[in-house]
Amino acid sequence: MAKVTYVEFDGTEHVVDVPVGTSVMKGAIRNNVPGIDADCGGHCSCATCHVHVVAPWRDKVGEATGAEQALLQFADGVDGGSRLSCQILITHDLDGLVVTMPEVQG
Repeated sequence: MAKVTYVEFDGTEHVVDVPVGTSVMKGAIRNNVPGIDADCGGHCSCATCHVHVVAPWRDKVGEATGAEQALLQFADGVDGGSRLSCQILITHDLDGLVVTMPEVQG
């Protein structure tokens, strides 16, 4: 398990345990964290699970893939830490990960 902190746009924090090998998106959905819609169910085809990886974690999480980058072009509020949470798999190295959600998804 790894602790992941999901921060809503209004600053509300949700700290949850996410099993290693599970996506950040599934961790949010399984724990009823608001702000991640995940319309496609985690298939990297909708960008409704957009998150911002907080700066200290960006190197550990890594860069967005080509398909992910293409989808992020259509998302609101994209920045240098933008990722699709369905594409971030939890590892032991991500224990303590912090992600923030944009104001709107899609």
